[in-house]
Amino acid sequence: MFRIVIAGALLASTAAVVAQVPAGNSTPQPAAIVDTIPAPVDQPYPGTIALKVDATDIGRRIFRVTQTIPVAKAGPTVLLYPAWLPGKHGPRGEIEKLAGLVFKADGKVIPWTRDTVDVFAFHLDVPQGTKTIEASFQFISATKPDQGRVVMTPDMLSLQPNSVSLYPAGYFTRQIPIQMTVTYPEGWTAAGAVPAKVNGSTYVYQTTDYDTLVDSPILAGRYGKTWPLSNRVKLAVYADTPGELAATPAQIDAHKRLVDQAVKTFGAQHYDNYTFLLSITDNLGSIGLEHHRSSENGVTPGYFTKWNDGPGRRNLLPHEFTHSWNGKFRRGADSWTPDFRMPTRNSLLWVYEGQTQFWGYVLQARSGLVSKQDTLDQLAAIAALYDSQPARQWRPLIDTTNDPVISARRPKGWSSWQRSEDYYNEGLLVWLEVDSMLRQLSGGKKSIDDFAKAFFGVRDGDWGVLTYTFDDVVATLDKIQPHDWRGLLTQRLTENATGAPLSGFERNGYRLVYAAEPTASFRASEKTRKHTDLTYSGGFVVGQGGDVTGVTWGSPAFDAGLTIGTTIVSVNGQSYSDDRLKAAITAAKDNQQPVQLWVKNGDTYRQVALDWRGGLRYPRLEKTGAGETGLDRLLAPR
Repeated sequence: MFRIVIAGALLASTAAVVAQVPAGNSTPQPAAIVDTIPAPVDQPYPGTIALKVDATDIGRRIFRVTQTIPVAKAGPTVLLYPAWLPGKHGPRGEIEKLAGLVFKADGKVIPWTRDTVDVFAFHLDVPQGTKTIEASFQFISATKPDQGRVVMTPDMLSLQPNSVSLYPAGYFTRQIPIQMTVTYPEGWTAAGAVPAKVNGSTYVYQTTDYDTLVDSPILAGRYGKTWPLSNRVKLAVYADTPGELAATPAQIDAHKRLVDQAVKTFGAQHYDNYTFLLSITDNLGSIGLEHHRSSENGVTPGYFTKWNDGPGRRNLLPHEFTHSWNGKFRRGADSWTPDFRMPTRNSLLWVYEGQTQFWGYVLQARSGLVSKQDTLDQLAAIAALYDSQPARQWRPLIDTTNDPVISARRPKGWSSWQRSEDYYNEGLLVWLEVDSMLRQLSGGKKSIDDFAKAFFGVRDGDWGVLTYTFDDVVATLDKIQPHDWRGLLTQRLTENATGAPLSGFERNGYRLVYAAEPTASFRASEKTRKHTDLTYSGGFVVGQGGDVTGVTWGSPAFDAGLTIGTTIVSVNGQSYSDDRLKAAITAAKDNQQPVQLWVKNGDTYRQVALDWRGGLRYPRLEKTGAGETGLDRLLAPR
């Protein structure tokens, strides 16, 4: 029915155009698109795929793959490379890095043809009597960041099974058995969620289903150490140098409390075992990716050794751990798919990611992984950023759930006007508002903790997928505390508004204010990101060497003509420095004179006036309630 309707619409449209085409001009009709790739069915695949990966070519960063695939039946066969990857929220499979693909049966090459529409699909004609197909290829991983994420270095590698495997079309991936063997460089160790028998540098992983294997990445390296955090959870850390593994007992205890607080918050565990895979590196590509029984976490050096310099990226592990409950176990019904070809739909990412973002900050405070004050300061920074984003006036929050497909996290020139994946942090603000409403309506007897247990804390030990809809979210909230939750959530998801939804802070005893001095957390963030953040002091961010790295749409910096790519050369007649720029902005508040900047774009120099008279402004939360407020109780350990 869908295809017929589309064809009819095309013909009607063509007919309208033909009437205007000059006589004698050619007028083609569209060629039909016929999908010859079998749809997945929920039945067992006949046989177990054997996947062998040689990961020893760390110098050239090449994974060499051999797969032995049992034949379901002779004749036309389709093998797929994973395209729509869980946690990526879009088609991020790196098909361009697959090379040297050859299929053989009984030692003879089987020709293949790539599908003309779905470039992740390979068509073969399997000869009669063939029992198995052997596929061989290389995954040529990035040697520089501009080729994609670097996943292999001389000291460490990140192996995602989806990158080094094909799977047969026509089956739910949970119905395809597979057994993987990986050979690592001599002397290396490896960690991951799937158990393995180790024979020297070769790991023979337990047979599992393809869905689980793709959801079970591996971190391996020359320098690694593992700490148990509970009887089910462990922390596996690999680093560029042994010194980065020098965690103190107090630091490990904070990670143990993270596990304890998460289990107390959600009331169940949806894994038989769980492994935090943490890389501390300047060389391997950064990552934060959830999996059901593990997570991939990448941070820069200093995670343990510069612990007292600020919270750094310690929010990463609480966020990804929360995903075991929210996103992996409980998943939006339209984002669950039976294989890695069917597109995921992202309409519920404001729950999947937004509430995970919320719990990430709550759990970092409850566990002491990050102090309560630093957590409050980080929440202030989030609130202020979204309160200053004019794009909320035209693009609703719900539409940002399409951003993983629209932009695939490519850089943007005007993110404050275009918007980005705002369902993360604006979603956090919505869930903070829900918590404050629950507390107010129930007289302090109910909170979002009750939602966490009711929604995520069911079926202890189940690490399958329990899907939900918008109606399920509303129904759960209604059972906890009757209210027009559908109306509130619909409004927040669809509204075009000036300023961020900040009532969650205000109802919970805090308000957003600005001061002339940054908080310690804000200052640490500037140091980590190597920039000067003047978003609230003229509307721009300056990186190293005076390079402008962000400009808020409609701000004084915007009015002055600054853009990403502008370099500030001088400030009020003196060569640029961060301190001189901040001093000039402070002076402009008193003398009411614009800051004079010489700037450079390409080979063009010009003088501009930054007409901002508000001085330096940095966000923070100010307590308004007496005693212990709702936000205080939210962040307190359980």
